[in-house]
Amino acid sequence: MGIPQPAFYIFKCEQSSPPGMPKPSCVNEQTKDLFQHLGQTLMQKGLIATVQPVRTACLNRCQLGPVMLVEPGHHMYVNLDKEKITRIIDEHIIGGKVVEEYLIPEEFWDEALSPMEAMKMAGR
Repeated sequence: MGIPQPAFYIFKCEQSSPPGMPKPSCVNEQTKDLFQHLGQTLMQKGLIATVQPVRTACLNRCQLGPVMLVEPGHHMYVNLDKEKITRIIDEHIIGGKVVEEYLIPEEFWDEALSPMEAMKMAGR
């Protein structure tokens, strides 16, 4: 038997902008340990073999940060803190029920465009 692939990937934005930049950061003094909390919580619950946390750069939803994307499903969670991350793990990852109240508002997360649609919009 081989090594099983992850059932979930959790992409946590770790973008940190220098002070004075117009774009807000998903990582600042108050939120710098959220990725560590995510990993530790997954380990404590015995999930690290089937849920892969991934540090990522900007996910382009800075005004709603800190953010993380749960795959499969394209579920973008926003305005995160430790309690929200723990609840997302318990209810979404373990329980199979998306935590709707923490999801990004639709006006910031419309349906995906296919590559062909994106090329048409760009006039190519």
